[in-house]
Amino acid sequence: MQTISSLLQVFKSPKMAALVLLGFSSGLPYLLTGNTLTAWMTVENVDLGTIGWFSLVSLPYSLKFLWSPLLDRYKLPILGRRRGWLIATQIALIVAIALMAGQQPGTVLQLLAINAIAIAFLSATQDIAADAYRTDVLEPLEVGAGAGLFVSGYRLAIIVAGALALILAAHLPWKSVYLLMALFMVIGIFGTLLAPEPKKVTPPDSLAQAVILPFGEFFQRLGVYQAPLTLAFIIFYKLGDAFLSKMSTPFLLKTGFTLTDIGAIQIGMGSIATIVGALAGGSILSKIGINRSLWVFGILQALSNIVYFFLATLGQNYQFMVIAINVENFCGGLGTAAFIGFLMSLCNQRFSATQYALLSSLMAVSRDILAAPAGAIAEITGWQIFFLISIAVAVPGLLLLPLFAPWNQKPRAIKRPGLNDDEEDLWGKN
Repeated sequence: MQTISSLLQVFKSPKMAALVLLGFSSGLPYLLTGNTLTAWMTVENVDLGTIGWFSLVSLPYSLKFLWSPLLDRYKLPILGRRRGWLIATQIALIVAIALMAGQQPGTVLQLLAINAIAIAFLSATQDIAADAYRTDVLEPLEVGAGAGLFVSGYRLAIIVAGALALILAAHLPWKSVYLLMALFMVIGIFGTLLAPEPKKVTPPDSLAQAVILPFGEFFQRLGVYQAPLTLAFIIFYKLGDAFLSKMSTPFLLKTGFTLTDIGAIQIGMGSIATIVGALAGGSILSKIGINRSLWVFGILQALSNIVYFFLATLGQNYQFMVIAINVENFCGGLGTAAFIGFLMSLCNQRFSATQYALLSSLMAVSRDILAAPAGAIAEITGWQIFFLISIAVAVPGLLLLPLFAPWNQKPRAIKRPGLNDDEEDLWGKN
């Protein structure tokens, strides 16, 4: 029986500090081609439809499984199997983010898109290595804490690349802002150097094996019935969250809130709420198991979008803006902690780079492709109806839960390969 003290001990593990820094490194580049960039484009009077479709520059996050076998099969000559790829991509990201300083969204969108795609590709490759490292290094009891702390580091990067960037952009040229953001990527390098090596696992013998075996092993283990349901669930579970996220910054700007308001409240305070939610979610997950966490946090995550509907009704109301942002972000942090733990539980450590990349790429399908029309929908329906739609699109993911993750039954999907019976109980605990 787990005690509160044993759960708290997990957070004190040295590897957890590295996961916070690696989470920061993962979060920083994504936002610089996400909300911060959409804010820059909005200020430059780029239309909402273009802003919405511009999310397609993040397509590498959806396609990263295509080159993830390279990271399972090959090891760079520096550091270990995972850390070598981490430090290489982090150095390249410093250069790519610095190049964004020379872009002009109001006049030359093509060059901006190319630069943003390059950042997304490098960031997606870093994510492949970071996700595989996290999956490989965490013991079953550490999963909830590790997921929560990684998300916390990610959201700290959101504060820097979002809140700080937007506040600075109100007083400095965007060129200076992006150069400063490039320097912050050095934090990821420190995280990589600090990170301990995971236990050695025999890699695939060839690139062909690295491509074929992860998919075959995944479908054989889950079965022809459960595997497709699991993949569909991954696509739809956070779709409502993705719809709202795409348009939250343009909505707040169009409603009359300033860049400073958005930087300090939506991204600054909201990120703190997400960190608290992720840490709480990780702790709760360790006590009630992944199954129940997906149910409880998924419902809260979907329903929390209603606060933006009320904000759209009230208009430029600063007090309710604070409430809406904190409620939505806290519930989003809960859902993310459960979701990351779920994805990790599906991976075989021998193929963790490829399998996690495949699963997280499916999650990115909803974020980058299915949510791409969000701007056009908001223009057609208006903000109030749009936020109700963002709740409705979360329903399909919740409807899939009874089919493969029953509330009172341990599903095969939560059985992590290679664990003994006692360890398995920690993953599928009900």
